[in-house]
Amino acid sequence: MKMSNVISAGAMVIALTLAGNGLAMAEDAKPLYQTNFEQAETGKVPEGFLVIEGAFEVKEEGGNKFLELPGAPLDSFGVLFGPTEKSGVSVSARIRSTNHGRRYPAFGVGLNGQSGYRLQVSPGKKALEIYKGDLVVASTPYDWKSGEWTMFQFQIVKAGTVWKLAGKVWVQGAAEPAQAMVSYDEKEEPSPGRASVWGNPFATTPIQFDDLAVNSVPEGKAQ
Repeated sequence: MKMSNVISAGAMVIALTLAGNGLAMAEDAKPLYQTNFEQAETGKVPEGFLVIEGAFEVKEEGGNKFLELPGAPLDSFGVLFGPTEKSGVSVSARIRSTNHGRRYPAFGVGLNGQSGYRLQVSPGKKALEIYKGDLVVASTPYDWKSGEWTMFQFQIVKAGTVWKLAGKVWVQGAAEPAQAMVSYDEKEEPSPGRASVWGNPFATTPIQFDDLAVNSVPEGKAQ
């Protein structure tokens, strides 16, 4: 069985739950899926991944493996992974790309399948956004650092009669934000779906994805 379908016992589990509009560590969160691509074969997409669009493949640089989306063509591309869930789940990843002059990529992580929700860094807008399908439903200012790995955490949790989505990002090596940076209350019951990563290589430069993880999180604790 390949590492892309196995949770390593020694791997660090990223466990999240909502506290108001923030994201806090939850001791009772459980890992559902995790991969760092170290056991994946280069030049291919790992077993269990469902490519929506895009020439994704595993690459290696400096002894580190990651999933890469090439810088062409210029469109929106994504890949699904992990189990099918509706709520009480989080997705995390780290993503890296670069700008090319005044052209910038956009990228992020998603939940609830291809037409679900997405936490996206949009450097051209200087924004961190939550998408519902193709519609921006929440946004906050964000200053992206070109060439640095950006850490993502995004989750959906049912709280009473709504489903709360909350996300945050930070540069690898910097302090993790104590609370969510952007959030959205969904009043319509979401459809089940798999987690995802997405990339828009508008800068014509590759987008790299690593350390993908899906965790279950307790529901009903959001305020």
